[in-house]
Amino acid sequence: MTLMNGDGAHEHQAEVEQKQNGHDVGEQVEDGSEQEVIVIQDTGFTVKIQVPGIETFSIQVSPQEMVQEIHQVLMDREDTCHRTCFSLQLDGNVLDNFAELKTIEGFEEGSVLKVVEEPYTVREARIHVRHIRDLLKSLDPSDAFNGVDCNSLSFLSIFTDGDLGESGKKKKKGNELEQIDCTPPEYILPGGKERPICPLQPPNKDWKPLQCLKVFTMSGWNPPPGNRKMHGDLMYLYVITMEDRHVSITASTRGFYLNQSTAYTFNPKPANPSFLSHSLVELLNQVSPVFKKNFAALQKKRVQRHPFERIATPFQLYSWTAPQVEHAMDCVRAEDAYTSRLGYEEHIPGQTRDWNEELQTTRELPRKNLPERLLRERAIFKVHSDFTAAATRGAMAVIDGNVMAINPSEETKMQMFIWNNIFFSLGFDVRDHYKDFGGDSAAYVSPTNDLNGVRAYNAVDVEGLYTLGTVVVDYRGYRVTAQSIIPGILEREQEQSVIYGSIDFGKTVVSHPKYLELLEKTSRPLKILKHNVLNDKEEEVELCSSVECKGIIGNDGRHYILDLLRTFPPDLNFLPVEGEDLPEECKKMGFPKEHRHKLCCLRQELVDAFVEHRYLLFMKLAAMQLMQQKTSLQENPPALENGEPAASSDSSAQSESADKTEEDIDGEAELKKLEETVAANKETVDMKSREVIRKACQAVSSVSETSFDIRFNPDIFSPGVRFPESAQVEVQNQKQLLKDAAAFVLSCQIPCLIKDCLDHNVVPMDGATLAEAMHQRGINIRYLGKVIEIVQKFPVPSQLDHVYKILISEVITRSAKHIFKTYLQGVELSGLSAAISHFLNCFLSSFPNSVAHLPADELVSKKKNKKRKNRNLSSADNTAWASVTPQDLWKNICSEAKAYFDFSLECENADQAAEMYNLQKISLLREICIKVGIQVLLKEYNFDNRHKPTFTEEDILNIFPVVKHVNPKASDAFHFFQSGQAKVQQGFLKEGCELINEALNLFNNVYGAMHVEICACLRLLARLNYIMGDYSEALSNQQKAVLMSERILGIEHPSTIQEYMHLALYCFANNQLSISLNLLYRARYLMLLVYGEGHPEMALLDSNIGLVLHGVMEYDLSLRFLENALNINSKYHGAKSLKVALSHHLVARVYETKGEFRSALQHEKDGYTIYKNQLGEQHEKTKESSEYLKYLTQQAVALQRTMNEIYKNGSSANIMPLKFTAPSMASVLDQLNIINGILFIPLSQKDLENLKAEVQRRQLLQEAIKGADSQETENKETETSQGAEMNAVTSETAETQTSA
Repeated sequence: MTLMNGDGAHEHQAEVEQKQNGHDVGEQVEDGSEQEVIVIQDTGFTVKIQVPGIETFSIQVSPQEMVQEIHQVLMDREDTCHRTCFSLQLDGNVLDNFAELKTIEGFEEGSVLKVVEEPYTVREARIHVRHIRDLLKSLDPSDAFNGVDCNSLSFLSIFTDGDLGESGKKKKKGNELEQIDCTPPEYILPGGKERPICPLQPPNKDWKPLQCLKVFTMSGWNPPPGNRKMHGDLMYLYVITMEDRHVSITASTRGFYLNQSTAYTFNPKPANPSFLSHSLVELLNQVSPVFKKNFAALQKKRVQRHPFERIATPFQLYSWTAPQVEHAMDCVRAEDAYTSRLGYEEHIPGQTRDWNEELQTTRELPRKNLPERLLRERAIFKVHSDFTAAATRGAMAVIDGNVMAINPSEETKMQMFIWNNIFFSLGFDVRDHYKDFGGDSAAYVSPTNDLNGVRAYNAVDVEGLYTLGTVVVDYRGYRVTAQSIIPGILEREQEQSVIYGSIDFGKTVVSHPKYLELLEKTSRPLKILKHNVLNDKEEEVELCSSVECKGIIGNDGRHYILDLLRTFPPDLNFLPVEGEDLPEECKKMGFPKEHRHKLCCLRQELVDAFVEHRYLLFMKLAAMQLMQQKTSLQENPPALENGEPAASSDSSAQSESADKTEEDIDGEAELKKLEETVAANKETVDMKSREVIRKACQAVSSVSETSFDIRFNPDIFSPGVRFPESAQVEVQNQKQLLKDAAAFVLSCQIPCLIKDCLDHNVVPMDGATLAEAMHQRGINIRYLGKVIEIVQKFPVPSQLDHVYKILISEVITRSAKHIFKTYLQGVELSGLSAAISHFLNCFLSSFPNSVAHLPADELVSKKKNKKRKNRNLSSADNTAWASVTPQDLWKNICSEAKAYFDFSLECENADQAAEMYNLQKISLLREICIKVGIQVLLKEYNFDNRHKPTFTEEDILNIFPVVKHVNPKASDAFHFFQSGQAKVQQGFLKEGCELINEALNLFNNVYGAMHVEICACLRLLARLNYIMGDYSEALSNQQKAVLMSERILGIEHPSTIQEYMHLALYCFANNQLSISLNLLYRARYLMLLVYGEGHPEMALLDSNIGLVLHGVMEYDLSLRFLENALNINSKYHGAKSLKVALSHHLVARVYETKGEFRSALQHEKDGYTIYKNQLGEQHEKTKESSEYLKYLTQQAVALQRTMNEIYKNGSSANIMPLKFTAPSMASVLDQLNIINGILFIPLSQKDLENLKAEVQRRQLLQEAIKGADSQETENKETETSQGAEMNAVTSETAETQTSA
């Protein structure tokens, strides 16, 4: 949840808003519990289903479900999946598909629903054929590789041999240490140089599908002629069975039957026997025995897969690698491609959805109570994901040239398109619209800025204010903006429609009272200042947004706002303005810098952080002044007019005895009261206190004198915008505020990011996670060069090695992306694979003179028709790309890095870059492919061959769009999730668990089954289950989290790697050792591919692997991993850290079990020294270590004695047997828990109370001193449980949990 201006609670918002967003944790639960009643009463019940031809069975339903959802269940069940055209009847009444179950009379526990076959229509027949095709292809991964229909890949089941839940029960036969083969593949071992790419997508045995039919397609005899229509023929199908029997099938209103047509003669009469069946499957079962056998087997397999492997994701995920797959004949796919059908619902070609109407009506749904809000958010989310999918298809069609422009006579870059009720425009500066802002560069960033604006206004969610559905698609080097269409806007000129804002960047400006009223409501959360500007007639016009934000009333009477590209204030570090000086800290770092365009804005996160920072400053200033006042007032509290003592002396009595920190808190609480009363202008506040607040407000440049309220005027420094004379003071203040904000990025946020990386609160592993970490702190990517500069100046640079490496790789791949974009615009469709492979060769291959293959091989005729006017988007010379050499490309990359990121790369080719910055070419390939949407063939690439290029055109399989869209949120669920997290941190595990379960329900209600936030929920639940001792539940929840992370974020996304590690721990606890190792090896492989060796997370991973190997008695292997972990920990945490001490101890344990006591003693001594220096002699860790040292010394002495005995007496010596014991599983698990930051401490009830008090005291303290710098270790999560698991003890040792 974004903070309101200084964190919702500090505000006096309208009551209503307080209810919606400002939920206090305490309030939330009370609130929730009344509303919850509604949801929880509706628990499910069981109904019986009667289906023709099989036995009656029961299913669970819940009252909020629609009848349609029972349809879906039946279409998915193994025994009824082949039915699509049926109705459900209760006591002879047909149920309405869209009715909720609770609204149906007589529908209760034990009701019997009859499935009744209905006559087909053309639409129903198409749905049926499509559904059968989906069932035949249900195990085939090609849709996931091709990025179609929201399918995506998951490989977990390969490493767990199927579903963990069931296999877990079968496999627990004693301790089966003997059969476990623990040797990892060579390339996974520490120090291995190979980075193979094939294991990324291991082949799945289920993919070789059981073939049921040879051919299944639409017949050439379609559509049925008139006289056959009147016999009920709907369409004809043509099938070749596995037995090579060719059959023609008629789909009629009564079902499917064989007819007598052949490929060349049309004879629609029923064959004999005709096998009339209501379902195509029943018909084919009779015609082909192989079909019957294989189809049944296929369905059995389909149903066995985990549902999360097959449910569609809300947004499409694209895979950057794919194996070679044969292209099979598929009638439904072929037909889809040639009709403008867009989703499941529209089976009639040409029937399209009114996106704007859908998007806006879902916003208008009521939202007074929880069930209403859930329904509304669910509808909004669904429409958004459908719209995003449609917009993406449309944008690709536009760039591929398959959509006719609405202004076809204009030159290509100026064309606009409408397809399926969506408006598409290209990211070029047409009609010099952005002339003053940087031309095409400005036109290119403006859509993403606009999208950020839409996101922000949607999140504030003001009733009556509407934004357009907006999706930005980058595809083949072009940027396309897709927007829903305001009703009526196409019929009239823009000049007439705009009744608020300006269409010419501030020359003519108009305003409108209704818009001001609506935008006023958004101004506080978005921190936008209401201000006046001058138009060309020198009149003052009042605005509550930037000038180019336009208001248009559609023909539907709704108030729309569009062009929100400057919702947030400009970033002065990248906007040099004549005569304006930036603060010292900016100048020191070389700002302001010229950027390519003048649309650089601060991110919303930055604005929020800045305001929060100012709020703390305000509190400190005011509190200090109050304290001073208080001391002077304590002698004689003056009575006010109405006879009360002054507000500030209320608590003077208690606060004298209290210590300084409490006084601070006290002052702060009092200040809140004061601020509220001043704002309400009550008489009770004496002049002095009022003065205090006024001064504090002035000091932090608040726009109000009576309360803290910081806002920005988004038009400051806009070229062409003028302000009236009367506002000059305000404008000066606003300018100063912007300069302070620009300085805040550099002096506060970037150092904060680096400090978080040092403390390992943030552990980026690739470009995406780094960008996310920067964005969360409000740092734009254009600051990359600055961040690198600060990292380089750091005193112990090696502790930031991992960040440095990722930063450099980001600069290189992003610069390459910028070049690739313009490079691709000059390539025509037929040369695409040749051009992309040539680019990748120049970028990554060691081959010095990469020559492009011009597409002259296949089809180019000798006589070229010169007259054909080039209607393509590309430039006239389509072969310029072929002359690029690796030297040119790298020169361009270096100059782009300098120009855009102000960073000087010192490399002339890929080999130098890899050498100089320790980068892996395979990781660079992954980064560039993901950034620009390339899909390459899954095979081993030789990057270092100097004699032939790495890539050929056959290696480029596809080019995908890169899509940016709005992510609607489930607000109630998110509140529950946050309250749950807070409870867990305070040590109330049980309550926390309940809240998070509730959140999970609500998330499922809004998002469906698959979503990033659900993934975070499951991860936390699994961790709680584990801490509370429920290992199997932990395993099941974590398995879901892994599957979901693979499907939604990607199979090698850093979060997925983390999830694999958690799952491995829970598997180990459940005694599934070999699976646990497989998962850890998979995680290590992925980390090597994404980053390489030596990442701080690798230390944790290797400690885990080492411990498990130790447990299964693979000592030598175990040591390789543990010693690697020790080295990495020493590098990142310093040789004196507790993490390193723990690493020493783990290594010592393995040496002990091997009987090499000298090495064991050496390591344990190192560990002991660290504990002694860090924690002192008396700490239990130090004592434990010293005990262990004594034990080792005894063992060593005993061994020496025995050896001496043997030397002395030869073979007759009586030898004392030495104790070499394999470690017990329990002890290994204890160590695993410690390194993963899970520590159980048995505490008495009294200790528990003390602990909670301590935690609360800390939190209060923290709030009091929470200056920007002091967010020290308390921030690391503290969890306590009934057994009270307390992680503060190991705040250094334990890996801090990455909270969602």
